[in-house]
Amino acid sequence: MGSTHHPLSIAIMGGGIAGLSLAAALVKKPHLDIHVYEAVPAHSDVGAGLALHRNALAAMALLGPEVHQAYLDKAINIGEDAEAEMATDIFFACGPHANTRADQEPVAELGRAKGRKSVSRADLLAGLLGLVPGEKVSFGKRLTKIWEEEKKVKFEFRDGTKGEADCVLGADGIRSVVRGYVIGEDHPARHPVNHDRWQVYRTVVATEEAIEAGVEERFTRTVPILLGPRGHVNCIPMNKGTRLSAGVAVRGAALGEKEVDGPGKGDDGGRRKELDVGLYKDYTPEARAIVDLVARDTSASWAVGDHDNAPVYFKGRVAMLGDAAHASLPFAGNGAAQALEDAAVLDHLFERVKQPSQIEAALGAYDAVRRPRSQDVVGVARMLGRAYAFAERDIHEDPKKARVFFTQAGRFTNEADLTRQNEQAMAKMEDSVRGVSKNN
Repeated sequence: MGSTHHPLSIAIMGGGIAGLSLAAALVKKPHLDIHVYEAVPAHSDVGAGLALHRNALAAMALLGPEVHQAYLDKAINIGEDAEAEMATDIFFACGPHANTRADQEPVAELGRAKGRKSVSRADLLAGLLGLVPGEKVSFGKRLTKIWEEEKKVKFEFRDGTKGEADCVLGADGIRSVVRGYVIGEDHPARHPVNHDRWQVYRTVVATEEAIEAGVEERFTRTVPILLGPRGHVNCIPMNKGTRLSAGVAVRGAALGEKEVDGPGKGDDGGRRKELDVGLYKDYTPEARAIVDLVARDTSASWAVGDHDNAPVYFKGRVAMLGDAAHASLPFAGNGAAQALEDAAVLDHLFERVKQPSQIEAALGAYDAVRRPRSQDVVGVARMLGRAYAFAERDIHEDPKKARVFFTQAGRFTNEADLTRQNEQAMAKMEDSVRGVSKNN
């Protein structure tokens, strides 16, 4: 496809999981000159934990062994055997089919994979940041404006500085500025929403403290989800098993459908509803112990949100990925995985992008392949959230029906063929490039 004397410049807006994983892969390509611009002055630990599913592990492998290793270096095994296949276990926390005792089997599972691990978001970001040369990352650069002019993408930050690049890839989060540019500031899907008014109450404590407070030791080593109509309960071990992130997600507790903040941003002047432990008297003792632990300190709580579907993920030489493109509720455990899938496809395509004229073909192919699947995952996460709250198809009344439901949802997110996804995107890009060549 030819080449140029000067590397193509790519500005990545956002230094989260999407932006840094993509940067870690693209920085290895000598025909590209990448730079990451992150809004915050430095990453902080907000207590968020991740239990990545099989598709996330596959995407990291496609991005490169060093990306996968950065994750392995920071994560801990789910379960005692690193080689065993592990999954997120689903339990009923109340009702006639409650099954949270140690001698009872989970009703279903999600995200089964060999060698599954959990990791704190802060640890994973630190690992990914270490793969990108320091001079390629600028912190404290909050994007305020973006436009295309004279075959360049130009941008401006809150501090008044400006820049330009051949291509901008927006990984700037759920309140993305790039999203506004791509789909239009007045588009109905421009801003995040919280249709079911979800509020997540979360705390992070030392694992020993959690056990002393009555949380069963087995729930500090795995990733259980305990379902119930007034909130579902979950735990994620972090920091090599030394800390536990425990949470209760309550449907209908946020103040409104546009009430969306984020981890560590839950200070709303006292307007947020407090977690009422009295509502969980009919939950099992195992579930109540976690609720009681979370209720001690809910300062890290937040109203979660997602995006209604965008009609397109790119405009000209600008594209969005990760939460900027398809923020999802956390209930499928696949938000980070979808960001990694985005990065894997873009990395694969930009291997062949050697001229500025080929950028739009690459972004169009990325959009065609990633938009349908990633938006389907947003829908799956919404559906799972309702199921966790006993508000989806009455599956809580029939454990067999529940098992089928969760198995099907897990397979869709977990078992995608990501190598084929990359190949499909490349084929679409090459078809587009050939079409342009014929027309010229």
